[in-house]
Amino acid sequence: MNGSYLVLAGRIHRELMDLERLVARAERSVRQAKLAADEAYIDAAALNMHSFYGGMERLFELIANEIDESPLTGERWHLELLRRMGSEIPDVRPAVLRSETLQMLDEYRGFRHVVRNVYTFNFNPERVSALVWQLRPSYEAVRADLFAFAKFLEDIGKD
Repeated sequence: MNGSYLVLAGRIHRELMDLERLVARAERSVRQAKLAADEAYIDAAALNMHSFYGGMERLFELIANEIDESPLTGERWHLELLRRMGSEIPDVRPAVLRSETLQMLDEYRGFRHVVRNVYTFNFNPERVSALVWQLRPSYEAVRADLFAFAKFLEDIGKD
């Protein structure tokens, strides 16, 4: 039995619950922004989307470090990490994410960069809102993919 695989599967399940909370918070923030006509809620939505992607990226890093045994470095490691999650590694693991899921997540990877590099008053409220309304379908796709990967880890961990 490989206990580290079971631990990682458990971590995936816990993180997915937290990611669901971030999606709900971002949605609430966008609704409040519209009701209150207050852009501070757009800032909150952006921060929750940033946290959403950051949480997923932490899971992907764990997979790269513990399963692939190959951490990423360099200037473009965020993009390379996401791409790696869409790739099968023969005799090691299946792809973690489907190509459709990768495309959805790449939007949030790019937005993470915006949140880190511009002042909040420069956020485009329409763009933030559009990304928030795409967040739940993106989360559902990620959730399905990560549940399947967690099942793979559980199966291999029990052998």
